[in-house]
Amino acid sequence: MCTILAIGKGIWESQEGSAFAAFLPPPDGNNPPFSAFLTFWSYVIILNTVVPISLYVSVEIIRLGNSYYIDWDRMMYHAPTNTPAQARTTTLNEELGQIKYIFSDKTGTLTQNIMTFNKCSINGKSYGDLLDFAGHSIEITEKTAKVDFSWNHLADPKFSFHDPSLVEAVRQGSKEAQNFFRLLALCHTVMPEELNDGGINYQAQSPDEGALVTAARNFGFVFRARTPESITAVEMGEEITYDLLAVLDFNNVRKRMSVIVRSPEGKLTLYCKGADTLIFERLHPSCSKLMEVTTEHLNEYAGEGLRTLALAYKELDEDYFNSWKKRHHEASTAMEDRDEKLDAIYEEIEKDLQLLGASAVEDKLQDGVPQTIEQLSKADIKIWVLTGDKQETAENIGYSCNMLREEMKEVFIVAGNTREEVAEELRTARKKMKPDSSDEPPFHKSGFLGKKSEVVEDETVESEYGLVINGHSLAFALQEDLQLEFLRMACMCTAVICCRVTPLQKAQVVELVKKRKKAVTLAIGDGANDVSMIKAAHIGVGISGQEGMQAVLSSDYSFAQFRYLQRLLLVHGRWSYLRMCKFLRYFFYKNFTFTFVHFWYGFFCGFSAQTVYDEWFITLYNLVYTALPVLGMALFDQDVDHRWSFRCPELYTPGQLNLYFSKRAFLRCMMHSCYSSLILFFIPYAAIHGTVRDDGKDIADYQSFALLAQTCLLVAVNMQLGLDTTYWTAVNQFFLWGSMSVYFAVTFTMYSNGMFLIFTSTFPFVGVARNSLNQPNVWLTILLTSILCVLPVLAYRFLYMQLRPTINDKVRYKVRQDKGPPPDAPRRFRPRRISTRRSGYAFSHSRGYGDLVTSGRFLLRPMKSRTALFSRSASSGLTLSEESPQIFRPIAEEPIA
Repeated sequence: MCTILAIGKGIWESQEGSAFAAFLPPPDGNNPPFSAFLTFWSYVIILNTVVPISLYVSVEIIRLGNSYYIDWDRMMYHAPTNTPAQARTTTLNEELGQIKYIFSDKTGTLTQNIMTFNKCSINGKSYGDLLDFAGHSIEITEKTAKVDFSWNHLADPKFSFHDPSLVEAVRQGSKEAQNFFRLLALCHTVMPEELNDGGINYQAQSPDEGALVTAARNFGFVFRARTPESITAVEMGEEITYDLLAVLDFNNVRKRMSVIVRSPEGKLTLYCKGADTLIFERLHPSCSKLMEVTTEHLNEYAGEGLRTLALAYKELDEDYFNSWKKRHHEASTAMEDRDEKLDAIYEEIEKDLQLLGASAVEDKLQDGVPQTIEQLSKADIKIWVLTGDKQETAENIGYSCNMLREEMKEVFIVAGNTREEVAEELRTARKKMKPDSSDEPPFHKSGFLGKKSEVVEDETVESEYGLVINGHSLAFALQEDLQLEFLRMACMCTAVICCRVTPLQKAQVVELVKKRKKAVTLAIGDGANDVSMIKAAHIGVGISGQEGMQAVLSSDYSFAQFRYLQRLLLVHGRWSYLRMCKFLRYFFYKNFTFTFVHFWYGFFCGFSAQTVYDEWFITLYNLVYTALPVLGMALFDQDVDHRWSFRCPELYTPGQLNLYFSKRAFLRCMMHSCYSSLILFFIPYAAIHGTVRDDGKDIADYQSFALLAQTCLLVAVNMQLGLDTTYWTAVNQFFLWGSMSVYFAVTFTMYSNGMFLIFTSTFPFVGVARNSLNQPNVWLTILLTSILCVLPVLAYRFLYMQLRPTINDKVRYKVRQDKGPPPDAPRRFRPRRISTRRSGYAFSHSRGYGDLVTSGRFLLRPMKSRTALFSRSASSGLTLSEESPQIFRPIAEEPIA
């Protein structure tokens, strides 16, 4: 613009400048090139408002205000821990409305890492559901009455159960029910800890095993103490000590564990619990009918996302056990193939079992996690879970929180042990999802010549798929030559779960998506192992949970529950993005329109770099007249309220595509400003040209034209602001009308006789306001220019809304039709699913604890004196004294080789 005006100055000087040289001669004669050079820099000063310096100040104020909204939001306040949401930065609010990928930890983020005994099936009868008189299931809520365990003084007061029929069965002497809980009290590797108040604290290697032992404790079968050779339990108030003869330990292949105990009556029993598919294979043929009923119950429990176990037992013959024990000793002391020999021995005795039933444990998710993930998925946000847990655990949680669903066409499991296996699994999965996909990834084309960039484009697939990959395979997938294949395949899937990953691998996955996908990423976690992931993402969110504050201190935003994430993104993030985009479009519009009028005026003032407005108006335009109205819109505007934002999460998708402020939107803004500036200059120019006042005096002077042009400009931009504002508040009204009032008050004051007499050179526009603004044709001109400025905008928006309505237009139309808050979404019960992947026992258990229990390495006796505790035997060396106290306590966990 400066160059065009400078060239015009040179041409004008060479053709018309000589006519002015008679009474305004230049010092060194007429030199058009030099005049054009000076004019160029003069217009650089005049047109500098194209670069809106005040924009930066306004942006920071808006970001600060939107950050306070997050801090003040009571719906993101967690009362039990007295933890409000906290915006730890003010520069990323609008990016919260553009998230495409969320990377989440599992334990402590999605789950509470708390297991609760939920339901069970005993001898073909299911317990745990409450039924009404018609036999229909009643939903259990916090207000539902709990079972009274006051009859059991050793019961855990924190334990809750709602079905009283199970307690009645146990207390009335049901043999199967008592045997069920006896198994739970004996078959485990839990360690008891006696508390000072007489209570018991269980130290379990896995939370689900601790939940089962706690359930047995409340139903009258209290695991009290153990030694390497015995287990002491209190059964219905009677203390009984069982001899622990053998522990058939768990491993990843067996997916079950067994114990062999001898009761005080001398009866030998094997108790076994494990994955139902493996237990059912080893049942006695007489259990076939019971197995069918129990299988139905297991399918029902699995459909509710519960972690299940099958329980069975077997009475043993003394002679058979003695011969088996000898073979077991030989296998356990073998120097070669010890594990294989032990497995064979275990298989030999774990046959012809009698089925007792099944247990169902709930891995308690945080409140609202499934609903939150469902909402975010509807907003087209892809969620990847990066966890250090086992594959089965992560997969189970994936189903529980609605990430993985049975209706998915396929869930791919990538578990290759070599680079070639991983590459083949990834390639095969990609071909299944999209058979016509090319081997070369589709890169995003950008730049003036359409060159390919490093950004990988999204590839659409027809059905929904899931991906589960373990850490060992992920290490190969993240290698330079495989990472694009992994990224393509993973991005085709609806849900991605990476298990057994290290903190470094978490950060590498986030970095890969950041580098290769044109998308904004968010990472959320609660522990120190999530810090690298949180720092790697565009936005980091920390959950202040039970694992300290490291994640919070490294994050940009923090709160107490995962469910608050949907409000952070779908409400605060979307509103912040919408407000910032509206603000930027309007700010550029008002500044460009203001500046372009100078450009057109240059062709009528001999390119002399004369300003078209009063100097005071130029100073106060961005500082006073238009500062507060646009801030009011950018701080308070909403397209729909927070309830509709939750009801229609699809409103979030325009932010991911950056539709509200892009290069195309900026170009439209410039064209709109150019049109408005033409109207705002030429309509007042034509209206005032050769015009006289109603008393015959002339008003066609520069000062009157400047006043008319700047008044038309201010009215037009304020009308445009009114069109852009969706949500009117008292503050918006006050700022808008207040700014107009301030303009007229300041104008009449500065153009008064008093200001002219006091500061003659500073306020030369004396009397212009009262002489011009009392003319009807001036107000008619203001009205005409304002209408012409907004008329194309109204026409464009009306036609666009009728022909190509956006999701935002559709929702706003529905809001106007309903004339009230949205109806509550119907409560949808999770559909029951039939799955062979049910047992949670193998998911959180570790091999080796059985040997540790029987070795005695984890037990210490309180030593009053060494001589009293130990006695020396000639045959066996040091032995435990018979007088030594039988009180044991666990020490810190010992690492297992």
